[in-house]
Amino acid sequence: MRRTRVTTIVVLVVLGAVGGWFVDTALVSAGQRIIAIPATLPPVLVAIGGIVVLLAIPIRRMTRGTSRRRVDHMYSTRVVVLAKASALTGALIAGVAIGICGYLLTRAVMPTAGTFGLAIATLVAAAILLAAGLVAEWFCTIPPEDGDDENGPGKQPAGSNP
Repeated sequence: MRRTRVTTIVVLVVLGAVGGWFVDTALVSAGQRIIAIPATLPPVLVAIGGIVVLLAIPIRRMTRGTSRRRVDHMYSTRVVVLAKASALTGALIAGVAIGICGYLLTRAVMPTAGTFGLAIATLVAAAILLAAGLVAEWFCTIPPEDGDDENGPGKQPAGSNP
């Protein structure tokens, strides 16, 4: 699996921002209330980010040789997939929060300070989730072998007999 690219993150943030902006605009145009962000969303996003990093720490220790305990390959695969999903989800939610903040800032009358505050808190929490996902993904990378530069992966060292 390849590491998450910056362009993918930027595209998701932009798509989320445009989507958040247009959904709020469409709701208000239809006479509905704007998107109400629950107060529990920011702490949950931060908690998920912390859990993802905690799950990746044993893999980091094993790949760096600081732990003698082996980690199941299925566990490490699940953690790296969770890390990537967390990074992408954090980027998308951050974009939606940016779109909501942008919508609220362009209105003549702001609904409430709590709505804007929750949007900012969600933006910060989503950025934390994004960063935690990227850190956990980095924790799950395997360092290159010492001999791979000269001989390539899977090749015998020069001068050795098979």
